[in-house]
Amino acid sequence: MKNKVSVLFLLIGVLFAACLLISNILASKIILIGPWSVPAGVLIFPLAYIINDVIAEVWGYAKARLIIWAGFGVNLLAVFFFMLAIYMPAAAFYDAQDAFQTILGSSVRIVFASLTAYVVGSFLNAYVMSKFKLMTKGKGFSLRAIVSTIVGEGADSMIFISIAFVGIFPLPVILGMIVTQALLKTAYEILVLPLTIVVVKRVKAIEGVDTFDENISYNPFYLKQV
Repeated sequence: MKNKVSVLFLLIGVLFAACLLISNILASKIILIGPWSVPAGVLIFPLAYIINDVIAEVWGYAKARLIIWAGFGVNLLAVFFFMLAIYMPAAAFYDAQDAFQTILGSSVRIVFASLTAYVVGSFLNAYVMSKFKLMTKGKGFSLRAIVSTIVGEGADSMIFISIAFVGIFPLPVILGMIVTQALLKTAYEILVLPLTIVVVKRVKAIEGVDTFDENISYNPFYLKQV
């Protein structure tokens, strides 16, 4: 019998992909949060990690792996059509081509940085959640969520900002952005943790599922195991 995917899992997966897509568009702007400079994607991107936590906790690493690659595919598709729209001839009366290209026309370097950071960070987050759950026999969700976020968000911030901005901004600025972005995302996770706990409990109750990854492959490319 083929594996079935619940409507709730499907909706959460769609929300995950939407958060990634929005965050990559927002990342084209650098904003100030207090005295700190960070990509505007920090406003929504932590939600993707919270959703990742929910998926890994409820449905397990294999389902998280599926959603991570689905999110990757959605963003790759978006980049392709953004580029296609930019290079198609604009109508004679359309006078916003420069603005359109500035917002959606991320350089190859930014796209590569974003997608690489996302894949590495997301898989690290799901891996830590899964392994930690086995080690703690399902106890201590709050600690698992925080530790996995520190690992995943830390790797994501370091990879994205290093690839995207080395040689553009001074090294102290880059280091500051890495640390600030990682700390802000982790603080975000901690702030909404009570809500995350409620969501996880509710989803487990609705789905009747609480997965422990005892016999799975952690190979990110092993998509046969869903």
